[in-house]
Amino acid sequence: MIKAALATLTAFTVAVAIMPLVIMLGKRLKVRQTILSYVDNHMGKSGTPTMGGIGIMVAVAVGCLACAGKDNRLMLITLFVTLGYGIIGFIDDFIKVFFKQNKGLGPLQKIVFQLLIAVIVAIFAYGNEMVGGVMYAPFILREINLGWGAVPLFMIVFLAFTNSVNLTDGLDGLAGKVSVSYTVFFAIMIVLAAYATGDGQMGGEYGNLIVYCCSLVGALVGFLCYNGYPAKVFMGDTGSLALGGGLGCLAVMSRLEFMAPIIGMMFVATSVSVILQVGYFKATKKRIFLMAPLHHHFERKGVHENRIVSVYTAVTSAVGLLSVLITLLCVL
Repeated sequence: MIKAALATLTAFTVAVAIMPLVIMLGKRLKVRQTILSYVDNHMGKSGTPTMGGIGIMVAVAVGCLACAGKDNRLMLITLFVTLGYGIIGFIDDFIKVFFKQNKGLGPLQKIVFQLLIAVIVAIFAYGNEMVGGVMYAPFILREINLGWGAVPLFMIVFLAFTNSVNLTDGLDGLAGKVSVSYTVFFAIMIVLAAYATGDGQMGGEYGNLIVYCCSLVGALVGFLCYNGYPAKVFMGDTGSLALGGGLGCLAVMSRLEFMAPIIGMMFVATSVSVILQVGYFKATKKRIFLMAPLHHHFERKGVHENRIVSVYTAVTSAVGLLSVLITLLCVL
């Protein structure tokens, strides 16, 4: 508990301290957000400094490295994955900003880079005795052994999480606040899994995964001090891809892949809204939503973005709390 508290405080302090520098450098170097033409109601945000994800990554790294204990392989892999996906996002943001175009890396390029990291980490996870081909059934936390079949599932988790969080990053504070709520309840699930299954001691690998969670929460809360409406800085793909990659890796390393889409149902809803919109439009030339992802649909309906962010965060918190309570009833 002390290490977890220290990790949260350390990451928060670093994020709060470093973000003004990121904002200042962003303005000086003209690292500013470009708004896509079809998101015309956000044109007033054009020019806001971006790549705030750099500050998030630095804060998470400092929190983890300063507060982690021994037996920290799973945490270090999760941290490296966070930084790795963040670098992909940084390249994407760099192309957008410095070449003054709305689109950075192409979809195929992004998928190839993401898949490369996913394959490497999936194979590592399968070969690690703390992960292997085993995952826990939701709520009851009973082991399910998929053998080699776990490797493609791990890869799907990485790609799904990375792109879902990226799509959710569309309103001031939305991805950050939903991720904070998700991570808090997911951390509690890791604690329950560790004690209920006896697969890990909280002072070892599982304990260090909690340190990662707390570092991430602290970093995001610090970032949100500058990203809440009206945002002074955006995380950019640097932040959203790092965040998605980290959360995906966390799900794999904790064997809680099946709990992730439940607690992260707002990430799922965001992705599904895009898939449905694109598929339906290609088939009928008509749209299901006024605009996708889903949060933009609500904006078009006249709902203020602050209310959308609050509802998304509240739903994530409610589902997270309910998931924890159901799990407690099942394992006690």
